[in-house]
Amino acid sequence: MSNYKDQIVRVLEKATGIKNSEVDFASDSQFGDYSSNICLRNKDLDPQKIANEINGKDLQFSAKVVGKFINFWLKKDILINNLIQIDEGKEDYGKGDSLKGKKIMFEFAHPNTHKAFHIGHLRNITTGETLSRLHEAIGAKVIRANYQGDVGLHIAKAIYGIEIEGFEDLKDIKKRAEYLGKVYAKGATAYEEDEEAKKRVGEINLKIYDKSDSDINKIYEETRKWSLDYFDEIYKRVYTKFNRFYFESECAESGKLIALESLKNGILEKSDGAVIFKGSKYGLHDRVFISGKGVPTYEGKDLGLAKLQFSEYDPDLLVHTVGPEQTEYFKVIIKALEFILPETKGREIHIPYGWVKLKEGKMSSRTGNVILGEDILDQAKEKILESYKINSEIAEKIAVGAVKYSFLKTGLAQEIAFDLKESISLEGNSGPYLQYTVARCNSVIQKTTYKVRNPKGLRVPNLQDLPELTGKELSVLRKLSQFQEIITIAAKSYSPNILCEYLYSLASKYNTFYTKHKIIGSENESFRVLLTQGTGQVLKNGLKLLGIEAPERM
Repeated sequence: MSNYKDQIVRVLEKATGIKNSEVDFASDSQFGDYSSNICLRNKDLDPQKIANEINGKDLQFSAKVVGKFINFWLKKDILINNLIQIDEGKEDYGKGDSLKGKKIMFEFAHPNTHKAFHIGHLRNITTGETLSRLHEAIGAKVIRANYQGDVGLHIAKAIYGIEIEGFEDLKDIKKRAEYLGKVYAKGATAYEEDEEAKKRVGEINLKIYDKSDSDINKIYEETRKWSLDYFDEIYKRVYTKFNRFYFESECAESGKLIALESLKNGILEKSDGAVIFKGSKYGLHDRVFISGKGVPTYEGKDLGLAKLQFSEYDPDLLVHTVGPEQTEYFKVIIKALEFILPETKGREIHIPYGWVKLKEGKMSSRTGNVILGEDILDQAKEKILESYKINSEIAEKIAVGAVKYSFLKTGLAQEIAFDLKESISLEGNSGPYLQYTVARCNSVIQKTTYKVRNPKGLRVPNLQDLPELTGKELSVLRKLSQFQEIITIAAKSYSPNILCEYLYSLASKYNTFYTKHKIIGSENESFRVLLTQGTGQVLKNGLKLLGIEAPERM
């Protein structure tokens, strides 16, 4: 599949001698497909002379000058040939190989056992899964990893809450999760308000680490499994499957040993009985890797985690998808790892994402101040079933798509004010709007009497037999030609919102065309059906990259 932008850059280099000139998508299809400001940046260049030279060659595009800008228009036969490529590629259309041979680990989700899977986790897993799919689409081998906190004070607080409330041997996965949320809240409150409770939580925490109390260990193992089973149900619901689950419990001891070895060789230092990394030497802050009590901290465990990840998978790049509050933390960890495990240098990055909050008064929560990820999905599904005459299976796909898209359409660094009503709307920039457009395309194709296929593949009318294409038809055609480049840009910039913007623009252009033009029974039915088929396929492929299923009908 052609990358037209790269071709234009090469042609401009031959015409001007300037390498890597800036070429962008045109701001509007009426200005063509691509635009370059090369003459604005290099005032001695004559844009018309360059355009004339380009137009004198047999290329896939033509050039026109507007002021100091040179705009580029893909030729009509190239645009229509793209429809053939869409049909031939089907679900593979849009994929590339620019990262072929690269191995990338995306580490995301990160829910802690014995605690709620909240709305922030839902944005995290949605982001991590989409980044994984985008990088797979441009050729990378992707490993999905999930690092979960299954030891620490939060576990001890939950088990102390069980000591207060009494253990309930529940069978229903959802009720187990609710129970764990309740006992964690009890234990956490007691820990803050009662010194005796605080002391007991500390005792429980140590016993979990050294497994010295069989009763506590039994409750811990049972309730840990409850949490993991519950998380598995959510992973299935949002179409994510991990290659490797890492746990703090498996990284603690090895991390401590690595930290002690690093203390011997001077990378880490002693300070008030603790083992620390002096990040202040590098313009960062200092972090504790082993506490004064000899317990590995999060930082210490991260050493064990990195050792495991690189020894097991040896990724070219490890991407940590973690909240913005961890930004300074990761700067220190990544710097420390450069000295402690030199093989990781230049191969780890942190991609933060903004917080999620609710628009005031829009949703209720079973837990008061913590909005559960499952509640978001359930309430979206409930509202969809109330609003539209569809079955539960389709409502589930729309609900998951609505919530995911509402997260992904916003830049990763931005905070989100989640609006349930807006997210499930069939109008505007929403997941259901895109899903509905796919269903509309399917409906058109089902109604046509024109045979889209023959044994040799697509029956594309000869160009000379086509009536003059309208502006609305050309607008959709031009948008379709951008798909592969958009995927590459969205992947390499870690910006799923770029793909969302593209899909919304494509759907809007198609729906405008659909409203203004008769398709079935028109003089140009064959072409318009092909255009509809191409639009539906690209939207479906794009939604799949976002981790969203498109129902055949709505």
